[in-house]
Amino acid sequence: MSIERKNFGVLGSGEEVSLFVLKSGGITATFTDFGAILVSLLLPAGKGVQDDVVLGFSTLAGYTTKNPYFGATVGRYANRIGGARFHLDGVEYRVAANNGANHLHGGIKGFEKFMWKAETSEVSGVPAISFTRTSPAGEEGYPGTLEVQVTYTLSPDGALGIAFDARTDARTIINLTNHSYFNLKGEGRGSILDHELGLKCSHYLPVGEDLIPTGALVPVKGTAFDFTERKRIGKDIEIAGGYDHCMVLDRSSPRLVEFGEVFEPTTRRTMTAATTLPGVQFYSGNFLSNVPGKRGSIYDKHAGFCLESELFPDSPNKPGFPSAVLEPGASWRHQTVYRFIC
Repeated sequence: MSIERKNFGVLGSGEEVSLFVLKSGGITATFTDFGAILVSLLLPAGKGVQDDVVLGFSTLAGYTTKNPYFGATVGRYANRIGGARFHLDGVEYRVAANNGANHLHGGIKGFEKFMWKAETSEVSGVPAISFTRTSPAGEEGYPGTLEVQVTYTLSPDGALGIAFDARTDARTIINLTNHSYFNLKGEGRGSILDHELGLKCSHYLPVGEDLIPTGALVPVKGTAFDFTERKRIGKDIEIAGGYDHCMVLDRSSPRLVEFGEVFEPTTRRTMTAATTLPGVQFYSGNFLSNVPGKRGSIYDKHAGFCLESELFPDSPNKPGFPSAVLEPGASWRHQTVYRFIC
């Protein structure tokens, strides 16, 4: 187990950006303090070779320009807020309309575009890195000053843990997630349509043309959104019109529960996912097109998939959804764990 720090470049502001390389049990994970981003995740591929299974960029410039949220820590509110507005305590708050008429992933300058303070350590004997930042009141239109910490851990048994902790000085809304795109064959090695996905989600949130949930919870049985039995991602993708939907976890307690399993038949790799959150946005990379990735890779449609653990999209405008309100004196604490079996 080890942690190494490297230079990743300099921003236009003159701030120096670093890479942090965590190694544990044959797996190497690399992060940057720009955006608290997961840059790479190297898994053993035999004979001393490793495959990078997350999409991203080889240089800092890729992350500072038109990054489609590769590996990003997303906030203040992950996913969409309809009409780019919400009401809290009788006050209407308007946030950036950066996705048509709607708000997406924290706005024009979300958490993935800021420098974070980094601190390396060990948590329960495994290498860890914590990123912290303060989001001032009014940033992207949100009320309250928000103190945020995200901690990544890498265990020798193949588990990448992500722990979120946030506090506010005034009532606000919050929904944090990690937005990594995975391809278990290795980034740049074609589509993820032959990956097999299983989800412990018997309901999903249907959406309108603008991808805002209608407010209904619909059973997946008999639909293209039924992954209760593991199946190829590509099997019903045309019927679904591409996946970019929140799946509702079957859970009986707020504790960490495993909700998903992905199997890649060529490499025989398996990835499982667990979270304390109520939903997961399953995204099949529908909008990727000719994106220059790492080491000369080109990412096209369906080059990666996301399993973004989260609260429900547009919760601030849907009274029937789990509340996204964070109270002063309370903590927003949630955990997600991706485990890789090679």
